Amino acid sequence: MSQILEVIMVLAFGFAWPTSIINSIKARTAKGKSPFFLAIIIFGYVCGIGSKFLSGNLNYVVIFYIINLIMVSTDLLIYFRNKKLDKEKESE
Repeated sequence: MSQILEVIMVLAFGFAWPTSIINSIKARTAKGKSPFFLAIIIFGYVCGIGSKFLSGNLNYVVIFYIINLIMVSTDLLIYFRNKKLDKEKESE
């Protein structure tokens, strides 16, 4: 039961990231995004994955942590792309 609840928690967090990624791509600006916030979330997912490995409690839930980690990392990369686009717009 605890694994099911953990999956639900990770999925609940995970549903927000595709929307955030799409909005970041469409907006083409870094305004309103916090790289520090995204880095904290990435750190949290890395710790969650590390916890699974260290406890020897490797199960299918790790897959959801990894998927979320990839999505947040993608959003962070898009932030830096958009930051560059912002600088290019300012210099024009």
